[in-house]
Amino acid sequence: MANKKIYIGSDHAGFNFKEKIKRWLEKKNISYIDVGNHEFDPNDDYPDYAVLVAKKVVATKSLGILICGSAQGVCIAANKIKGVRAAIPFSLKEARISREHNDANVICLSGWYFHFHTATRMIEKFLATSFSKEPRHVRRVDKIRKLELR
Repeated sequence: MANKKIYIGSDHAGFNFKEKIKRWLEKKNISYIDVGNHEFDPNDDYPDYAVLVAKKVVATKSLGILICGSAQGVCIAANKIKGVRAAIPFSLKEARISREHNDANVICLSGWYFHFHTATRMIEKFLATSFSKEPRHVRRVDKIRKLELR
């Protein structure tokens, strides 16, 4: 992932968590682009940022990080965009498998429930893992692509 940008976005419920993650990414020399929100706004809406990140990820064939209160909302919204496979891992193994088996390209995190250290370890694992391209996983991801009606 050294040559690819990471797109990151959050609503108000994930804003402070996103800012901490950005500082962590900078310390790790991981390039990212923050698509918003760029300031805390208690009236913003998570689908707006999920769509911004999702469209950038698809257009650039890169990876994304989305954060909202529960992680559920941004995940649901991002998965509406053709080409996105967003996942909410709750362990390092799930972060790895979501990339390795499912070719996930967006990791969704909870600003309310995730511990920062756990979240950064999952992001690290997610970014470091590639899709396995094993025939069974390729077949399954291809079936998911065929479900995309947009």
